Amino acid sequence: MDGKIIVVTSGKGGVGKTTITASIGAALALQGKRVAVVDMDIGLRNLDVVMGLENRIVFNIVDIIQGRCKIKQAAIKDRRIDNLYLIPASQSDDKNAIKPENMVWLCGKLRKEFDITLLDCPAGIEQGFRNSIVAADEAVVVCTPEVSAVRDADRIIGLLYAQSITPKLIVNRIVPRMVENGDMLSHEDVVEVLSIDLLGLIEMDEYVVVSTNTGTPLVLQEDSKAGKALHRIALRLDGHPDLPIENPMIQKTFWKKLSSKFSRKN
Repeated sequence: MDGKIIVVTSGKGGVGKTTITASIGAALALQGKRVAVVDMDIGLRNLDVVMGLENRIVFNIVDIIQGRCKIKQAAIKDRRIDNLYLIPASQSDDKNAIKPENMVWLCGKLRKEFDITLLDCPAGIEQGFRNSIVAADEAVVVCTPEVSAVRDADRIIGLLYAQSITPKLIVNRIVPRMVENGDMLSHEDVVEVLSIDLLGLIEMDEYVVVSTNTGTPLVLQEDSKAGKALHRIALRLDGHPDLPIENPMIQKTFWKKLSSKFSRKN
């Protein structure tokens, strides 16, 4: 049976998409899947740094496309997690070095080699986005609770539907205190505007900075709330769609109610 191609995308840059791609890939590999994560941002690669593999790059995705190497030569095996591989982007090539027909060919090969391939799509709707979605089976849209991010995500979602791909949504960097105070959109607000199925909610987490700077996937950080959320997101992508979505607001609301009861008694 051929593997799946899942594109992870966003309308706006800086919403945590690359960190999420790396962590979902790690979580899926920990579940025994053979996983490739592919950096599609030609000229501005970052996935290698987030995964701590920047010093091991020999070949990249453009080398595969242009026949200078095989997939096995370009795919860098993660030393900490079995079955997890990175195919890096090229830093020196032009964004037009890959065309949609090249990706159709490559994705056909990747389906044979891996159970799941995650494409870390560059933000926006330029060539990198078109390349990433042309052969994808599924799409995950990452959005933060900001008006500009929601507006840009809405545009991306329309383009995915036009490609006959039904996307799912991750709302990232939720700050419960700000939502309670009315200073941040709630995830319900985001879902209502975008009108797509919710895949997961990720609370703002200081471990994200640690993960990015050390190249350690969030799902390996035991105390990371974001890591736990991403592990459950990976399970939902891998055949457990009914796994309940934990709402970071519920626990905060419970403790707030409890503390207000105590304060009234005193």
